[in-house]
This record gives sequence, C-alpha cells and structure tokens, in this order.
Amino acid sequence: MIVAAHPDDELLGLGATMHKWIHAYQVSTHVVILGEGITSRSEKRNPEQWQKELQIHKSNIKEAQKSIGYDSVKTFDFPDNRFDEVALLDLIKVVENEKKKFRPDIVLTHHGGDLNIDHQKTYEAVITACRPVKEEGVRTVITFETPSSTEWTPAGNISKQFQPNLFVEISEKNLQAKIDGMECYQFEKRKYPHPRSPEALKIRAQNLGSAVGCDFAEAFCIVRHVDKL
Repeated sequence: MIVAAHPDDELLGLGATMHKWIHAYQVSTHVVILGEGITSRSEKRNPEQWQKELQIHKSNIKEAQKSIGYDSVKTFDFPDNRFDEVALLDLIKVVENEKKKFRPDIVLTHHGGDLNIDHQKTYEAVITACRPVKEEGVRTVITFETPSSTEWTPAGNISKQFQPNLFVEISEKNLQAKIDGMECYQFEKRKYPHPRSPEALKIRAQNLGSAVGCDFAEAFCIVRHVDKL
C-alpha cells in the first residue's frame, strides 16, 4: 500500500518500482492519496473556485494509474499544503481504515524530513497507523523520496536528510512508465531543469543506478522490517 500526500507523489516516489513489482512479480498494489493537491495555489482555500481543476486532477490520477498498472486507488480531499491545520488523528484514521480494508504486508510513504508539510504529516500518520503492536499485519514500512521536495530540505539537520538504504534496480521500460504517468498530470508536469521534468527524472534514476552499479534505480529508506514466523 502506498500512502501519498498529493496526486503525482505516487509516481514521483516509486512509479518505476511499482511498475516493476506489478509486472514482474504480480504484486497487488493499492494507492491512497490524502490531499486534493490544487487549492494552495490561491491565497485562501476555496474548493469551489478550483472545482474544474480538481475534477481534471482526479481524472489525471486514473490516467496515471493505467500507465503503471496498479490495482486500486482511493482519494481524499484534505486541504493542499495545509495538513498542519488538520488534526493528525484524522489522517491516521484514514490510513488505518485503508490498511484494514487492503491488509498490506508493506506500506510505503513519504520521507519524514521532506520540505513539504503535507509529506511530513503523511509520514507521521503512517508511522502511527502502523505502530508495531502484536496484531499489526504490516511487516515493513519504507519511505521514498519525492523530487522537488526531499532534495530541497535545508542542510544542517542530518536527521532530516534522506539517507537511502534500499535501492531497486529498474529497467528503461519501468522508468518510461513512470515518466508517461507523470506526463498525465496536467497541473504537475514541468519542463527541464525542474526535478519533475522527464529529463530530470531520468537523470535522477541514472545517478541512483550508478551509485549501486546498475543503469537505473529508485531509492528508499527502510524504516522498519519485522521478519515474523
């Protein structure tokens, strides 16, 4: 189960890895997107003002889903870039409910040190919802990086820096599926040299790959893995 703050984060974080796991290993995959992802672009939140764009944004999610091939997606309408104004418990309850229905072994979400406040709160909600009590079914919690957020975290606090300890080798086909999915997002895609541009996404995958001896890779941080009997 992937828990993302905004539409497009699921692609930016692990679009190529999802594509690989789904098509190579038939991994059943459910995506949860907590925020609506648009309304912070005006001074005050007014969903009515952005009604047309919000509908387009939701249709873009479905288009991106086809590019990757994951099984299901559930979207919510928490206020864009205002998760700090929402009770953390409300976010936790959503994650717990989706987890209860899907019953995942692995949950992936944002890195907790991201610049974006919604990413931070999403991470906190997931960590709380997946706390390791005896009856918890989630064995593995993993965080992903989000280009145009994770790398923009200010230097100085080492605890907030993304330090990957898991690398997934991906193929050029996996990477292209990620790029094609990102290009479905009408309001999120950007031109080079922005980190979300197709060229930058490929460069990032090449850099991560070269760090571990392969052509392309995506990077993650294992927060917890429990090897149960």
